[in-house]
Amino acid sequence: MECVSYQERTGQCEQIDCRQADTGCQVILDHLAGLKPDEFAWIRMDDPCPEELQRLGGYLKLHPLAVEDAVQAHQRPKQERYSDVLAVAVKTLWFVEQTADVETGEVMIFLGPSFALTVRHGAHDPTVEAARRLEAQPDMARFGPIAVLHAVTDVIVDAYTEAAAQIRTDLTELEQCVFSPVRDDLTEQIYSLKREVVEFRDAIGPLVPVMHPFTTVRDDWPRQVVPYFRDVTDHLTRTDTEVRALDDLLSSVLDAHMAKVGTWQNDDMRRISAWAAIFAIPTMVAGIYGMNFSHMPELDWRYGYPCALALMALGAGLLYRAFRRKGWL
Repeated sequence: MECVSYQERTGQCEQIDCRQADTGCQVILDHLAGLKPDEFAWIRMDDPCPEELQRLGGYLKLHPLAVEDAVQAHQRPKQERYSDVLAVAVKTLWFVEQTADVETGEVMIFLGPSFALTVRHGAHDPTVEAARRLEAQPDMARFGPIAVLHAVTDVIVDAYTEAAAQIRTDLTELEQCVFSPVRDDLTEQIYSLKREVVEFRDAIGPLVPVMHPFTTVRDDWPRQVVPYFRDVTDHLTRTDTEVRALDDLLSSVLDAHMAKVGTWQNDDMRRISAWAAIFAIPTMVAGIYGMNFSHMPELDWRYGYPCALALMALGAGLLYRAFRRKGWL
């Protein structure tokens, strides 16, 4: 757990060390109590215990349902207004290149008059990069706690864009393999990537309507912050469109691959049928002469055996040539 206080007029920040589990929450409460009217605090919590979050939520006057959502961390992207506190749930997402998996987490962002509280669940922590950006742009601090919402969502949306680009690279490689002459069964790989894209859509799709209200002027927000949220929402909408296109393209690639697999099976069946027909003539001739009847034509002929073999070879050769012309072999 970390706490950083920002001076809205100058953008200067002061970080409070609250990493000790037994005293961290009390240190934050004492720091919040000493905030000046033109200051706000950003409290960052990573996988907090319920007791710690409930204690802090009680001091900040968070709604019990909001605290419950932050503890459970199984929320769809949404925004809720509890009195003068705005709660926004956002899915974090990153792409693991080694396994081609999409991993997700969650960040709950609470905005009050003089505080911003972020509760993170999952391995990826966007608040670290968001804090760095906020420190690099001290002018953003003049917007108050809203600047934290912008910084965190901006980092998360940038991660969405990067993950979409990595998925497109993997999809391009799959397309090249599907339409190559090599006969590899890629059904499992295509389906696995499509499943990851579906998980991606579940994270990014519901966030689009959540972010759109932030792109219009609000009575409780500075007008100057609106263009920043419009920029984030534009990036989010573009990435959402790209992910939907990737999902559709994956479906087309899967259909093309299944059609190609069906073509392979048809080719195999034609080859099997062609070779069966070729071997049918020698089998028929050998079967006739293997009946062991006493009175059969050419039994006493000196060249009967070579002629029988020549007949088998000639019939098989003619069939082989015919099938080769038709492309069966």
